[in-house]
Amino acid sequence: MGEAVNRLMEYQSRDDCYTVPFAEVRDLQIAAMNEQLQERIDKIRLVGFRAEESGVSEIRDYSDVVPLLLPHTAYKSYPESFLIDEKWDKLTKWLGTVSAYPVGDTDLEGIGDVDEWIERLEQAGHPVSCSSGTTGKSAMLIASDADLEWTAWDSVVACAWGTGIKPAQDRHVFSMAPVAAVPRNLRIMEKLHEAFGKPDSELFRYPVPPITVGSITRMIALRKAIAEGTAKPREIAEYEQTGAAREKALDDAIGITVDALIKVRGEKLFLTGLWGNLYKVAVAMRERGYSGKDFHPENMMYVGGGLKREQLPPDYREFVRETFNIEEGRNFQLYGMQELGSVQVRCNKGGRYHTPPWLVCLPLNKDADALLPMDQGEVQCRAGFFDLSLDGRWGGVISGDRMEIDFGPCECGAQTPSVRDNIVRYADLEGDDKIGCAGTIDAYVRGMS
Repeated sequence: MGEAVNRLMEYQSRDDCYTVPFAEVRDLQIAAMNEQLQERIDKIRLVGFRAEESGVSEIRDYSDVVPLLLPHTAYKSYPESFLIDEKWDKLTKWLGTVSAYPVGDTDLEGIGDVDEWIERLEQAGHPVSCSSGTTGKSAMLIASDADLEWTAWDSVVACAWGTGIKPAQDRHVFSMAPVAAVPRNLRIMEKLHEAFGKPDSELFRYPVPPITVGSITRMIALRKAIAEGTAKPREIAEYEQTGAAREKALDDAIGITVDALIKVRGEKLFLTGLWGNLYKVAVAMRERGYSGKDFHPENMMYVGGGLKREQLPPDYREFVRETFNIEEGRNFQLYGMQELGSVQVRCNKGGRYHTPPWLVCLPLNKDADALLPMDQGEVQCRAGFFDLSLDGRWGGVISGDRMEIDFGPCECGAQTPSVRDNIVRYADLEGDDKIGCAGTIDAYVRGMS
């Protein structure tokens, strides 16, 4: 990492890392992005392609980085046949186009499925964390061990700032969501338990079979075969049996979780998960006759990931907090993307998500080919980011989210760029989302792989 990048990353150890005035870090951010470009332009092939295509060889202002941003879809630009037909050599070659380090030293002999491919990559020092892919293909996000360590500790720092609760190793930690079992997610939970959990306690993991990329890929392949009329009766029967078993495991998990919570209800708790699961557990807890009066008054909660299209009543947040006796200020909420290694933290007074100095917030037009003003108050935009902490891949990304960004002071007093809590996906607004440069990038990546 360059000098400017390191200076920005050092803010993570400061108590004011989410309140630093934008003007204080503006020039440093531009210098840091240029450092990253000079270091990565010859290492990450896709970045080199974007630089050559746009004619940008140096970043002197925020606008210069716009043509170098990668759409979030770039990390799922591999042909689906690479997974379904188990072409591990081609999938590995594709991964090399978005990686900052060569991945050709991965042992590909005798790989049985995509989960084993991911294990082999990790064994070779190339951890890959994938999105759940529930709405389509999984994004394959190459990282380094330094990235995983940074992301894990970033979660601890962000949670402490967002709640005002310093890690004291005095809680029982409950992970209450069936999340993808990938290196990033596992490392984050381990670090949160290490920081906030009691030394003699075990991390409670939601008792359901882990979601793996392999299981998602098999589901996608079978759905495609069913649609095409080529699925065999045995395959359909196995799919239905697997689905029924998972549905039963999800139902059983609620009761198991409630039992575990009741046993330690008088002690401090750290609850983490998605709103959908938290709400279901809260309903089951109420049905057992327990509510906020039965739980410790200093409980805290870490929620991420949105509703994931769950249909919940309007007061679901209040219901969950009241059930587990969690004050609103102790409910940590964040905005993040799998494509980033850092998060934005929601403050309590202003209700806005705040950006740390090493995460550059870039307001883009809908087509993501121009930068909108950064000095004229709140602006509605497509969100672009440059995460300067990333080591294993390029930090510049174009999101699929529409948001309102303000580079001025927040009601809470913080002067970092902040985002209003009304973020929506363009795909949900319009049924589809086309990023202008995505087609060109997909064509380039597929050609290289």
